[in-house]
Amino acid sequence: MSVLAGNWQRLLVEPRRPAAIRNSPSSYRLVVGAVCVGAFMGQLDASIVTQAFPTFQRDLHASLGGVQWIGLAYLLILVSLVTAVGRIADMVGRKLLYSYGFAVFTVGSALCGLANGLPELIGFRAVQAVGAAMLQANSVAIIAAAMPRRELGRGIGLQGTAQALGLALGPAVGGLLVTLGGWRWIFFVNVPVGLIGVLLGLLLIPRSRHLAERRPFDWSGLAFLLPSVAALLLAVSYGNEREWTSAPILSALVLALVAAFLFVLREKSARPPLLDLSLFSTRSFTTGISSSLLSYVILFATLFVVPYLLESTLGMSVGRAGLELVSLPVGLGLAAPVAGRLADRFGARPLTVVGMVLTSAMLGVLAIEHGSTVSLLVELALVGVGLGLFNPANNAATIASVALEESGVASGVINVARGLGTSLGLALAGLMLGLFAGPNPHAPGPVDAAFRVDTLALAGVALWAAMLTGLRRPARVGEVGPGAPC
Repeated sequence: MSVLAGNWQRLLVEPRRPAAIRNSPSSYRLVVGAVCVGAFMGQLDASIVTQAFPTFQRDLHASLGGVQWIGLAYLLILVSLVTAVGRIADMVGRKLLYSYGFAVFTVGSALCGLANGLPELIGFRAVQAVGAAMLQANSVAIIAAAMPRRELGRGIGLQGTAQALGLALGPAVGGLLVTLGGWRWIFFVNVPVGLIGVLLGLLLIPRSRHLAERRPFDWSGLAFLLPSVAALLLAVSYGNEREWTSAPILSALVLALVAAFLFVLREKSARPPLLDLSLFSTRSFTTGISSSLLSYVILFATLFVVPYLLESTLGMSVGRAGLELVSLPVGLGLAAPVAGRLADRFGARPLTVVGMVLTSAMLGVLAIEHGSTVSLLVELALVGVGLGLFNPANNAATIASVALEESGVASGVINVARGLGTSLGLALAGLMLGLFAGPNPHAPGPVDAAFRVDTLALAGVALWAAMLTGLRRPARVGEVGPGAPC
């Protein structure tokens, strides 16, 4: 019995890395590589199912509202749990939760691929999302602890690139897998990658240091946070379909506000709180979170509305429209690593302001001139470059503005902002399309008018984000935040 207890206890202790890896001068680069695998896969699976909704409807004999829960269940669990998981990781060890998160994600993916009906698939997507929350709550915090402060921006830039590319490429990858082998391969493809991820986590990620003191977990705070986030995401996801003034949508919005108010009250008195609200007393942290949310509103509203223009106004096929849209994540992916290095040298504020101003300008140009394929590709790519300049520098400065022992929960808040921004971006674009394109969102004239309004509105959102991030204290990323890296 004691042997069995000892074996279980060892599962709760973070293993040391092999000496050859631990003593390598470039070991922190291996950490970034390991984390980027989880960052990419976790976000890829947040968006990969969208292209397969028609296939899900046909194969599972389900309604559109039903199959939307395949995506919504994942997003609800991921966004609701990521802050709580970050708090737990701060206390018990980030390597432990990251490695086990990959294991849970892999098991959930395999079960999704084996599902025989819609209820099973939705339930297994929730399991998959729990693993993704364990991965993403820790990713920025692990990099912040392992990287030298002088290179923090570069590391978080690469991680941010992996996440953004996963989100942006999800629909294209999903469509390709469905075409080649059916919807089950959307999930089965995660199994070998997940097994590799578990191995990389155990071998390459260092044991956690600078952990927070183990204290009672704030279950009451979580009980208020979960319904608040869930109700908000339900409202923004179904607002257009059910009408924003309908009783269910208004009830969901009221529930979200009431639960959020009760959550804030609870966190002010909780000892310890699930979310330390004093984090938001730091200007760099608050402006970073706010502008991060707006950047994902811009990214996903653009990804939502551009295919309608390509297919309806320019007459492209679904496959070609998907390939054209890839120019945006390509621009983002090329700019983000460069932005991380520049943030280490010049600070976050210049990069974030320039990035958002460029994004705003290109969205304005896109609204006016999008008649040719070449101009459209260039404009979308430059929108991606602007977002690529913004996100890594912003995330690095945000995480560096808090103490190392709070980096897990801060990383969780960044991920909540990403999830909410994604949902709000889709809802905003859908609302504008419905208002200006009317009941037929495929007629060239109305779609073109709706596209112009949408992109001009997003240009304004980008300017708002630029002004917010301009309030950031002008310090280099490597000079922000207390403590030295592990």
